[in-house]
Amino acid sequence: MRRLAVDGAWEIDLRPHHDERGTFVEWYSDDELAAALGAPMPVALGAVSISRKGVVRGVHFVETPPGQARYVTCVAGEVRDFVVDVREGSPTFGRWDSVRLGPDRWRAVHLAEGLGHAFTALTDRATVLYLCSAPYRPGRERTVHPLDPELALPWPAGAERTLSVRDREAPTLAEARRRGLLPAWSATPPRSTAATPAGPPPRPAPPTA
Repeated sequence: MRRLAVDGAWEIDLRPHHDERGTFVEWYSDDELAAALGAPMPVALGAVSISRKGVVRGVHFVETPPGQARYVTCVAGEVRDFVVDVREGSPTFGRWDSVRLGPDRWRAVHLAEGLGHAFTALTDRATVLYLCSAPYRPGRERTVHPLDPELALPWPAGAERTLSVRDREAPTLAEARRRGLLPAWSATPPRSTAATPAGPPPRPAPPTA
């Protein structure tokens, strides 16, 4: 696991196992995540999105407390995944980092509660899996405009971008801040800033079921 430039966000290298039948990947490990965060991530919701090339989703986050931690990977196609710090008072407020995800790049991303999440599909039928620490609550869902020039997220040049109505009408980060829509950094759980350990113990290869 590797810390990203945004406090409370991690990149996780996955371990694909290949044989004549195909590929088996253990894409989430409670033990490994708990070793880095200091506590396991509760899982209350699993979801999947399938996007055509050029689709942009985000920047989405959930009110804190309690917020919603997320664990994300891509199992078909490819996406560029972004973590954006929208937490007022955070030492990395306004900063972002990104990771390319897909079957040729077996990685996952973990986002602490209060962080913003976005991605763009680099291929057709880009299939993203999510694990979330809290159930979906429409009234607590928030978004910042993904094309906000202040954030300056590096979306692929020349690509036609497809956004939902919600994302097209979202406020900029500065507007959301003025309107009191952003989560407070102090509201995020302490485990989001747990110190980096020496690393989780090595695990035996899982059975290729």
